[in-house]
Amino acid sequence: MVWIQLVAIAAIAMFPSRALAAKGFAMPPALPAKTYPAHDQHPAEAASVAVDPYDLADKANIFSVHYSEIGFLPIFVVITNDGDQPVELSGMKAQLVTANRAKLSPAVDEDIARRLARPSANTNRYPVPFPTKKVKGGLSKEAMEEIQNAQFVAKAVEPHSTQVGFLFFDVSGISVPLAGAHFYLTGVRDAKGNELMYFEVPLEKYLSAPAKSN
Repeated sequence: MVWIQLVAIAAIAMFPSRALAAKGFAMPPALPAKTYPAHDQHPAEAASVAVDPYDLADKANIFSVHYSEIGFLPIFVVITNDGDQPVELSGMKAQLVTANRAKLSPAVDEDIARRLARPSANTNRYPVPFPTKKVKGGLSKEAMEEIQNAQFVAKAVEPHSTQVGFLFFDVSGISVPLAGAHFYLTGVRDAKGNELMYFEVPLEKYLSAPAKSN
């Protein structure tokens, strides 16, 4: 009887650590695009696009990888379809244009994995208060799964719904990537294949938004 109690106590004691180890990346909730400070709404086309940079430590804590330390900026992309027909995303193209007109395309999984796997990959150039931690060589299975699971992969947005995901931009060498920058999204099409007007989101809308109270 005593050994049964000891086993039970040991199992309870181990549970929190196992639960923590099993905890992986969780995508932020899919709120309507128009609820984010930095968004572009097309009422006539019943579609909206928003971006939410994860440039601050309290937001980036959802990741196990410190992307800023390897020179990448995660941007949460939100696409809302308020219409009655699906919106196609298979041909969409995103671009971040900085204040000095540098045109940045989203990185692919291999780009991030390659940078993360190099011990000398500390390429952070922009002033973000992330915890300092050396980037170690090698790429864990958990890190690779996080990179893959975080990416924006939706190929369509169903009627009256929202799709979300992260795009990662290589901002190494850019001291202030968001100030004066614009996010562009093209190639979004309606159910008939007609391309919607391009979306343009000034990042100043994000930078100038009032801080949320806790």
